[in-house]
Order: sequence, then C-alpha cells, then structure tokens
Amino acid sequence: MNRPAREFASIAQPESPAARLILFPHAGGSAVFFHPWKTVAHPEVDILAVRYPGRAERISDPCPQTIGELASQLADSCAALAADGLPLFLLGHSLGGFIAHEVARRLEHRGLRAAGLLLSACRAPRLATGHGLGDGPDEALVERMRELGGSDMRVFDDPELRELVLPALRADYRMLDRYQAPPPGGLRCPVRVYRGAGDDEVSAEQTAPWAEVTSGEFSDICFPGGHFYLSEHLADVTADVFRAVDRFRSTAVPGSGH
Repeated sequence: MNRPAREFASIAQPESPAARLILFPHAGGSAVFFHPWKTVAHPEVDILAVRYPGRAERISDPCPQTIGELASQLADSCAALAADGLPLFLLGHSLGGFIAHEVARRLEHRGLRAAGLLLSACRAPRLATGHGLGDGPDEALVERMRELGGSDMRVFDDPELRELVLPALRADYRMLDRYQAPPPGGLRCPVRVYRGAGDDEVSAEQTAPWAEVTSGEFSDICFPGGHFYLSEHLADVTADVFRAVDRFRSTAVPGSGH
C-alpha cells in the first residue's frame, strides 16, 4: 500500500505484517525519537512514527492550534492506513498520549475501532496540565525540557537551532494549555498505560483514571526510570508493547476496520 510519507516516518516495514503500530512523540519531539525502535522491531508489526507539523520534514507546515485539530488531521491519515485491514495500535508518549487518545476517539466515531491504545508517561485526560508555558518566556520552556530530560540540551545552546525548535515546542505546550478533556468513555478497545516509577510528573494515581475512557480492558504497567523511562529501558518496554500487540490483535473485533 502507499504509505503517507509526509505524515509518518517508517520505523519498520515487514514484508507480511500482521498488525500496525503508530507512535506519537512527546511535546517538542519528532519521529526521530522513535528511531531506536528499529533495533527491537517485531517481525510482524508495521511501525510508523508520526511527523508533527512545524518541525523536521514538516517545518514549513503550520503548527496546529489545538490537540483536537491535530488529532482530526491524523485520524484522516490513520483511517487511510487502516484501509488494508491490519489491526491498528496507537502508542503515545506524554503529549503524544493525549493526541493518540483523541485520534482513537475519532476513529471510533467512524467505525474504525483501534485494536489497542497504549499510553506512556501521560496523565489521564481530566488531570492534564500544560503548566501555562505556551505563552511564557523562552527560558521557562528550556528549563522545562531540562527538568524532564530526554532532550539533547545542546540544541538550546545553539542560537540557530534554538530558533528552529522553540516555535514547535511552544506550539505543543500551547495545545496542552488549551486542552479540554473529553467526557469519560468513547472507546471500546483495550487501554494499556505505561509509566516510570521515578517520574515526578506522572504517578499511579494520575494514570489510574485512564480506565474511564474505555469499556474494554485496562492495565497499568510500571518500569524503572523517569519521564523518559522508555528510552532507558527500550528492550523491556518494547517487549511488553509487542506482547500486548500480539494478544490484543488476536481478540480484535473482525470487520471493525481496526
């Protein structure tokens, strides 16, 4: 099938895939964040990472104003991918979790139920906060990146690179500032939440309410590490992700368009 290269970067493309996994980066992140997944790819899972507007290959595309706006755009692209009938899984890290959830909701409204929603280092929607950084000073954004880790801070030390990355980062936090949680429910697919035991931003109490978004199975998994635990423990995290994909795709509803 034709793969929409503008919206997605190919991480792994097996000859005969049995499922498809779409990866949604964090605030200020890009598809490059998920490139290490190439080294641990599942032999039967087609893996794509989302290319957000306003950065990297899409730097000339305008940044969306809201998570809903971006999710609607990506739902169109994901629906096109789902045309081949492969079970579709969505995994979002941090901000990417909110976006993946909103995409899953939009697909469900079209009768294209995701086979599974996987959420990483992301509070439940009703506990989301943008920290008011969307319209704050540049230094506050940079300090936020330093607190979270996971970013190469040398980018912010180079004036030219800083000028390139700050607009997209600011746009991401502006979306978080404006985000309004949808009502509970709306999904029927399994929801699996991942978090780092040492993540000061996301606790077990803050991920537990994700159970409210689905009538399907819910599980909450903890790994060692901080907000970017999935990079620190790549092999262990991806092994669990692919086990979940294998199990959930075996119970996906036929004909749902997953």
